[in-house]
Amino acid sequence: MTHTLDNVFGYRGDAMHLPVPNLTAALPFYETVLGFRVVSRGDAPLPHAILARDRVQIGLEENGGDPTQDGCAFHVRGLTALFDEFATRGLAKAPSDFGVEQRDGVAWTVCYVIAPDGLCYWFGERGIT
Repeated sequence: MTHTLDNVFGYRGDAMHLPVPNLTAALPFYETVLGFRVVSRGDAPLPHAILARDRVQIGLEENGGDPTQDGCAFHVRGLTALFDEFATRGLAKAPSDFGVEQRDGVAWTVCYVIAPDGLCYWFGERGIT
């Protein structure tokens, strides 16, 4: 595979309890557009699902949190190819939406995606510009 999600970091330190207002409504975006698969799902103590793709897992749950104040950072290999895949799956982002950010003295090529549920995702590839 020419592109992968290699690591994930939750903005609030926890990528396994990301708040969504409606789990059933949220899942199609993650499966169809971002290419995740549901590895488990349950209703107790709250409606929740664990999703996996490549080397990462995230968790979505109806926990009453504000999704507009949360999300994850994904370290990526093959950022352009990844977004080409996302585009074929229905995401409207172009390479012109990419930027460069400095993190600890290292340049990262990055792009942000806001999910329909309000969660924000940072996708970054180290050292490319």
